[in-house]
Amino acid sequence: MSTLAAGADIDHRGTPFDQDQLSELLSALQDSATGLPVIGKAWLDGATFDGVADFAAVTFTARAGFNGAVFRDYARFREATFARDAQFRAVEFKAEANFENATFTGAGLFTNARFHGPARFVNAEHSGLTTFTWARFEDWAEFERSSFTRAEFSASRFASVVSFSQAAFGQTAALGPLLCADVVDLTEAVFEAPVTLEIAAQAVDCQRTRWESTAELRLRHADLNLRDAVLSAPTAVTAHAAAFVVLGLLLPESLLNSQDPSVHVTSVQGVDASHLVLTDTDLSDCQFTGAFSLDQIHIEGRTTFAPVPEGIALRRYVWPIRWSQRRTLAEEHHWRAHTAGQPASGQLPPAPRLWRTGPQHGDPALTPDPEDVAAIYRQLRKAFEDAKNEPGAADFYYGEMEMRRHSHSETSRGERGLLHGYWLLSGYGLRASRAIGWLSAAMLTTILLLMGFGLPQHSPKQEATGVVPASGGPVTFTLDKDDPQNPTKDRLTGKRFEKALNVTLNSVVFRSSGQDLTTAGTYIEMTSRLIEPTLLALAVLGIRGRIKR
Repeated sequence: MSTLAAGADIDHRGTPFDQDQLSELLSALQDSATGLPVIGKAWLDGATFDGVADFAAVTFTARAGFNGAVFRDYARFREATFARDAQFRAVEFKAEANFENATFTGAGLFTNARFHGPARFVNAEHSGLTTFTWARFEDWAEFERSSFTRAEFSASRFASVVSFSQAAFGQTAALGPLLCADVVDLTEAVFEAPVTLEIAAQAVDCQRTRWESTAELRLRHADLNLRDAVLSAPTAVTAHAAAFVVLGLLLPESLLNSQDPSVHVTSVQGVDASHLVLTDTDLSDCQFTGAFSLDQIHIEGRTTFAPVPEGIALRRYVWPIRWSQRRTLAEEHHWRAHTAGQPASGQLPPAPRLWRTGPQHGDPALTPDPEDVAAIYRQLRKAFEDAKNEPGAADFYYGEMEMRRHSHSETSRGERGLLHGYWLLSGYGLRASRAIGWLSAAMLTTILLLMGFGLPQHSPKQEATGVVPASGGPVTFTLDKDDPQNPTKDRLTGKRFEKALNVTLNSVVFRSSGQDLTTAGTYIEMTSRLIEPTLLALAVLGIRGRIKR
């Protein structure tokens, strides 16, 4: 040790160190001016370290090799500086590994590294290529506020939370594929270049994350939170159909408890959605309130929205109601659950007969009102219409009209009455079966009324009277017709039904049958000629809304 000085090269490959031996070695390498160890080339591959391995504030001026090394206790590289490549391939950290505030000027190579305890890379600066390919993290990992010029986390597996909060990624083209059994935290992270993120995780938190160029998020199993994210260029979120493959090898997903690979977007609040593309995602619990330019969002593929409750329920415990199936927004569920006095449920998805409760359930100030929900439906309807998805847009039009019908601040009482009638008769022109049902009932009523009161007992007879002049000239006849008489018996006969049906069918197409009618029958026909063509038009409108492309 007496021959060593600051900046000297060391070669201790395969050497076992205890805490005192390592401390003695580093003391011999201290710089007299700073009192901190300075090492030139370091060959420590395969070395084992018992006790605390304290490399804090050490400067490695040349290549630092720890390939295959084993740290049996706390490994402390806090504020260490690696001026050249730092090689930690196949290294094993049995306890905590702390690289907080470390500086990697060259490459930081952690391929096949294994971290049994917490891994701390907080506020570390990575100027060169940093690789964690096939690395395994058995505990939580922190890369918060770190700066990466280029980073690779391909095939890395995290058994607990991994945080990239406030991290900056410069020229990183791909992050992942990586697997996380818990949350991948990307809050306030910044991606400066075009990037592809491939992540299979329980949740991916991208609150206030900023993408300054194009980005694609290929996800599996995850709940994705995009609240207040900044999208400066087109950003696509896609549910990846199959497990990720790295160098021809399948990335195993045994760490994940979920068997459902679908991606649930939980929030786009505060996002400028004009750059957002969602493909094959589940939006059942997605909150849209506060998002911008929702009319320009792109929703593609097999996208799922929340359904209405199933079965028949009592409305306010008075009469039964069955909800018409359609795609709905989470905000409508939250409002209806709140107004119905439904108890909060932590179950997702909730019971199929219930509305989904929101995260602020029970607080009316934080629960969206019908006016807010109507505005969201309106913008999403336009987005679907612009994409030529008319059937999809129809559900959002229905939701918009529902919210207008229930709004007491922006919809007048008279307008609400009209909307109630429009909803009752035809489901806002979108429920053909409802309109056909009312049309059938109206026609049946018309037939029964005509048979009972509208058709005369007998067809009126014509009488002719005339005057024959004495001169033998022309004869002039005046024809008169008796008033139709109401029937007195045998009103419900097959012949009368045929006549009533003829009058009714002509009324549906707004034609006159030419049938002799009583005074009451005339008014019945006039009424049916007003109501039934309208109901027929609503039925046609409902069919068109479902098949139009």
